[in-house]
Amino acid sequence: MLIALLIFTTGGPTANAQFAGPSTWFDQWFTPSQPRRPAAPPGYYYYRRAAPPKRHVAQPRPAVQVATPDRPAVAPSYFVTVLGDALGDLLGQGLVEAFADRPEVSVTRKTRDSSGLVRDDFYDWPKTVHDLLAGNEKINMAVILIGSNDHQPMRVGNVTYEPGSPKWIETYTARIADISQAFQEKNIPLIWVGLPIVKSERLSAEFLTYNDFYRAQAEKAGAAYVDIWEAFENDHSQYDAFGPDVNGQTVRIRTADGVNFTKAGARKLAHFVESDIRRALDATEPKVDPAVVTVPAEPSPDAPAGAAAQPVAAVPAPKPVAGPVLPLTGPTSAPGGQLVTRVKNKADADRTLIDHALVDAKPPAPKPGRADNFAWPRPETSPSP
Repeated sequence: MLIALLIFTTGGPTANAQFAGPSTWFDQWFTPSQPRRPAAPPGYYYYRRAAPPKRHVAQPRPAVQVATPDRPAVAPSYFVTVLGDALGDLLGQGLVEAFADRPEVSVTRKTRDSSGLVRDDFYDWPKTVHDLLAGNEKINMAVILIGSNDHQPMRVGNVTYEPGSPKWIETYTARIADISQAFQEKNIPLIWVGLPIVKSERLSAEFLTYNDFYRAQAEKAGAAYVDIWEAFENDHSQYDAFGPDVNGQTVRIRTADGVNFTKAGARKLAHFVESDIRRALDATEPKVDPAVVTVPAEPSPDAPAGAAAQPVAAVPAPKPVAGPVLPLTGPTSAPGGQLVTRVKNKADADRTLIDHALVDAKPPAPKPGRADNFAWPRPETSPSP
């Protein structure tokens, strides 16, 4: 009993256990004590771990509106009219994109889907062309691409002719000539674009025949003919829905029907007509000598009122940043169109040293003082008289 009293009064876990309840004393007596943090050595301090910094979410800045100078509006001064069927319409779309950087060029599409030169009862193209040229619409150049719907019988009067028959060919070529001559009479340049290769081999063979008709009649009327057949072939001279675009990247250029063009294909199609239009456009622009710039004369501030302005000498124009773009793959030609050849002079006419040595097998004539001069006695060693 004495031992229990001593434990109760002095041996408890804490001196304050006598003030705690029974359960509290029991927990403190039988619960293992938590390890205490060891005492820090002198000069050492414990630091509480800092809370992680809050993430700063940047607020979007309001868009700054930058005032851009308005470009002066340029009125169209060169008008290109595109005629034809659905392929002609795609050609017109490509030309609109090609001349987006030339606001002075206006490209107008006067095309009709499902039309051609056979079914004049559906759409009469020769009559349409004559009515167009009889109007007041300004046309500087015309481009036509047609014929993809012409594989069908032709009805003339009460008689129907099958494709490829002599009367069919005669009437078809006459309609081509009628359109070409109509532009020739109005002195309007015409570019007739041939049909491209298509997926169907049978249609491709007929399109080649049509292209021969277009070429022959266009040349008779003085129109230009653009052949695009090889441009849309692959390396094996076959149809391919994929090919290089105007930037050289391989993309899909033909649609699933095997006839029409995608947007990239239409732009490539226009590329072969674009160069002819740009040449004609550059020919119509006035020629200005870039070497001299005329400076308007201004009266001197010290001159009396009414005095004539002093003439100002012309100053040379600043040099351009880059020179003209020259093709690296095309043949070099002279201004007259002839291939550049080496100009022969008098030295070319004479036989050269190589001709004597390699052709005639004769050594060159020795010269005094040269190592190949074996004449004896030498002039410098001859005895004095």
